[in-house]
Amino acid sequence: KAVKEGMLEKRSDGLLQLWKKKRCILTEEGLLLIPPKHPPPPQQQQQQQPPLPAEPAAKIKELHFSNMKTVDCVERKGKYVYFTVVMAEGKEIDFRCAQEQGWNAAITLQMVQYKNRQAILAVRSTRQKQQHLAAPHGPR
Repeated sequence: KAVKEGMLEKRSDGLLQLWKKKRCILTEEGLLLIPPKHPPPPQQQQQQQPPLPAEPAAKIKELHFSNMKTVDCVERKGKYVYFTVVMAEGKEIDFRCAQEQGWNAAITLQMVQYKNRQAILAVRSTRQKQQHLAAPHGPR
C-alpha cells in the first residue's frame, strides 16, 4: 500500500554524480525507486518501430527498511532539501526534493514505524518462547 508517491531526485553513483529524477513510492516496508516513464514517441515513428517492452523489473530499486539504518537531513539550500539514506551495509544514497514535499520526514517516519513493528514482533516472539519453556510439561 502506497503511503506517498511522487518524484525525487537521486544522485547517481557515477563519476559525474548527476541528479536523476526517480518516480518514488513510499510503502510501509520501504521505498521503491522507479525510472520515470519515457515520453511516448510521435505517431509516425510508432508505426515504423516495434512497441517498446515494458520497463524491466531490474530497473526498479527497492530500499527496504530492514536494510536502512538512518535518514540524515544534510541541508536546505534554495528550494531543495538534501538528504541521505544510510543503508545497513554503510552505502549512502543522496536525494533531493523541493522543501515543501517533505520526503525526508515521510521516509523517516515510515522507517521508525517499521522498526517499531519489528521490535514488537521480536518481543512477542521472545515472550511466547519463554512462556512455552516455563509451561509445565505433561507426564512422560
